[in-house]
Amino acid sequence: MKPGAFLENLFARKIEFDIFPAESADCDEFSRLHGERFYRRWGDGEFHSLMTQDTVFGFSARVTSGPSQGLGGFVLAREAAGEAEILTIAVSDKFGRQGLGWRLMLAAMRETRARGGETIFLEVDEGNVAALALYRKLGFQQIAERKGYYADGKGGKSTALVMRLDLR
Repeated sequence: MKPGAFLENLFARKIEFDIFPAESADCDEFSRLHGERFYRRWGDGEFHSLMTQDTVFGFSARVTSGPSQGLGGFVLAREAAGEAEILTIAVSDKFGRQGLGWRLMLAAMRETRARGGETIFLEVDEGNVAALALYRKLGFQQIAERKGYYADGKGGKSTALVMRLDLR
C-alpha cells in the first residue's frame, strides 16, 4: 500500500444514492444516459411522450452524497390490466456495480404491485450478461426469444430474450 493510502481510503466519501419518482423534467438526462447505454438512443421527446401517459411510471437514482452529483440511473415501466412492462432501464457506467439496477428494479416492482399489477415483462439483449444476471437474481424467467431484434450499430442484429416475473 502506498504511503497515505490508508488515510485516503479512510476519509474517502462513499457515493450514496436515493431513488425518486421520475418526472418530465428528467427527460433530457434520461435521453443522454440512454444514449450512453444503448445503440439506439431515445430522444427527450420520446421520453416526454411516455411520461405524459397515465400508465407509465418510473424512477431515477440520484447521487445524494459523494464527490459527484447527478443521475446515476433510471427505469421506466408501463402497467395496464394487471401486467407491467419494463420499457427501459439504464445505469451510468461510472456508477455500475453499486446496486442501482437492483434498487431501480425493486422500485418498479413495488409500484407495479401498488397499481394492481401481478406480472412484469421485459426484453433484454442476450449478450447483456450483467442485466441477465440481475433479472435472474430478481426471479425473472425467460419465456421467449425475438431473433434479430436489436441492432448493434455494426450491421448485425442480436436476439432479445423475453422475460417474465410473477409478483403474486
